[in-house]
Amino acid sequence: MKQKSTQLREFLKEDKIIVAPGAFDALSARLIEQAGFPVVYVTGAGVASSRLGVPDIGLTTMSELLDTGKNITNTINIPVICDIDTGFGNALNLMRTVREFENIGVAGLQIEDQITPKRCGHTAGKQLISKDEMVKKIEAFQAAKQTKDLVLIARTDAIAVNTFEDAIDRAKAYAAAGADVLFVEAPQTVDQMRQITEILKGTPVLINMVEGGKTPVLPVKELGKMGFRIAIYPTSAWMAAIKSIQKVLYELKRQGTTDGLREDMVSFHEMFEIVGLSKYIALEEKYLTF
Repeated sequence: MKQKSTQLREFLKEDKIIVAPGAFDALSARLIEQAGFPVVYVTGAGVASSRLGVPDIGLTTMSELLDTGKNITNTINIPVICDIDTGFGNALNLMRTVREFENIGVAGLQIEDQITPKRCGHTAGKQLISKDEMVKKIEAFQAAKQTKDLVLIARTDAIAVNTFEDAIDRAKAYAAAGADVLFVEAPQTVDQMRQITEILKGTPVLINMVEGGKTPVLPVKELGKMGFRIAIYPTSAWMAAIKSIQKVLYELKRQGTTDGLREDMVSFHEMFEIVGLSKYIALEEKYLTF
């Protein structure tokens, strides 16, 4: 069987954009796979919110994210890209982080050029390390990895902190240092989005679609025509889940019943079948009968 990282590299060579919705736990990852998407993106912001109930300001530890990532890779059969923020420290910390995440079978890792602790790419207050330090981290990543095809996605947050021109300059340097995919975070106009793919032509480019964020949210078809190779939707399922949970809880609180929302809920049977109850019953019948 092909390694998931090899599959991801093959997807990147195809003449179509990869759409990777964001997962924040094993169940959301399973739902993404069942919906027919080819790749899952593990969102650091979503993990911080769902696992710890905190915002995306660098409070999640490497071991907490690693545990969530392991649950996801053990649950699904499609490639997983994991957001590892800054790599949880300097270049040496990153080298350990790379090896740990390789061991759970991720296909790609995303690192960014913010300081530690970092912030969400679509919020204020971000600060950057130097371009040279990030280049060294990319070199350390490539030296540390043991899986040949592990994909490195290098993100720069320089548009918000410095200038668009600095973001492009950093992206070029990151590509030269060995980044497989470039991620220029939070372009603020369609023109900037077009410039990113035109200027960085030759290296696959990722775009981040955050509903309500700083970047215009465009249809996938249009993003593909612009030249983006990956479109991540890190918050879509997470935001929808929050809204749905709020809705049913408010209904229960106000009405004393959830009957009015039964059409918005999966059935009792489907709830268990989504996570494979029939498969486990079959295994019980095969191995637990004497």
